Amino acid sequence: MSRRTQDQPPAGSRDVNADAGHATPVPRMTVEPDGTSLSRYVDSYFLRTKAIVARFGDKPVTYAVFMRRPVTSAPRLAIAWLEHMAQERGTGIEVDLKYREGAWVGAGEPILYISGSFHDLVDLETQFLQKLGGACVAAYNAYVMCVELPKVAFLAMDARHCAGNEMGELMAYGASVGSHKARKKVGAIGFVGSATDNTAHFFGRERGLGTMPHALIGYAGSTVRAAEMFRNTHPDQDLTVLVDYFGREVSDAIAVCARFPDIVRQGRLSIRLDTHGGRYIEGLDMGRSYAAIERNAPRAIRGYRSEPELRHLIGTGVSAAAIWYLREQLDAAGFEGARIVASSGFSPEKCRIMALADAPIDVVGTGSYLPEKWSETYATADIVDYGGQPAVKVGREFLLRKQA
Repeated sequence: MSRRTQDQPPAGSRDVNADAGHATPVPRMTVEPDGTSLSRYVDSYFLRTKAIVARFGDKPVTYAVFMRRPVTSAPRLAIAWLEHMAQERGTGIEVDLKYREGAWVGAGEPILYISGSFHDLVDLETQFLQKLGGACVAAYNAYVMCVELPKVAFLAMDARHCAGNEMGELMAYGASVGSHKARKKVGAIGFVGSATDNTAHFFGRERGLGTMPHALIGYAGSTVRAAEMFRNTHPDQDLTVLVDYFGREVSDAIAVCARFPDIVRQGRLSIRLDTHGGRYIEGLDMGRSYAAIERNAPRAIRGYRSEPELRHLIGTGVSAAAIWYLREQLDAAGFEGARIVASSGFSPEKCRIMALADAPIDVVGTGSYLPEKWSETYATADIVDYGGQPAVKVGREFLLRKQA
């Protein structure tokens, strides 16, 4: 299978990974579905078309693949699957990648062209598009989030929100692409890991990151006791403690720090704020939230703010005011070394507001770079050349290859 990027001549084949300048090697990929099970998952009209072509004669074709919204190019897993299927079938497929991994792609612009036998390509479209669209939108969203908060480390916590392991792989890959782009563009810290071992390799790790769920707090009976249990079982790991289970975010945060002052001083203890949107954190209400922002980031509440912006600034849950207030209380108690991990709905929009308020966050745990509207992830492929003759359905002429 041959591949070429926009600035490479057609002759010869190149490694897409080398072209794109990846920070990590080509990732492991779950090949699903493989050649033996593929037909069960393909749109039936592609299978019927394959049978017709087999009967009336094959023809070389070229597909143009595009999306209807701006995205960040994240084609590597889709191309790797296509390569695998080409090898299984012993056929030649050429991929002309017009936008390298990490590049911004405008709506309707072909990300790549795929050329080969119509008979061998026609039943690959369903799965190829599935593996492309979601990853490209996740990469776009992850990039925006990392650029908004360049001094904050991000943890990909999307696994529980994905529809199966294959989607989880695509989303973590997308986050790694957007993160790498943000590091190159603005020097952002970006995504430093994911929640599962399966996707850790996208971030240069062998293992997933994370410490405790709310269930451990409930099991232990107290936040401090849960921290003690974790420390006893995993003494060499950094400790991140959830503090919203009992609604005592500030009290429990200070109590945990008082129990482990040594690891606070070492910068190895983090307080994770994950309060849901049904209430304010301990010690805050709307008035006190306004006051917290006024003390620390007054410009954030000057001028007009929309309702969603105000909610992220001074609303319930993990607002900018909540993070500032927790930071103030930790510092006043002498625990300046305690880090703050913020989670709960950290989307591109929420990250923008946190940046506006200069919220003192060390790490964001998020799965909200996942596309909010799945319809935006729909990638589309149209054949634009049959046997060397340009042709495409009316209205899609913009997909035809531009003559050099």
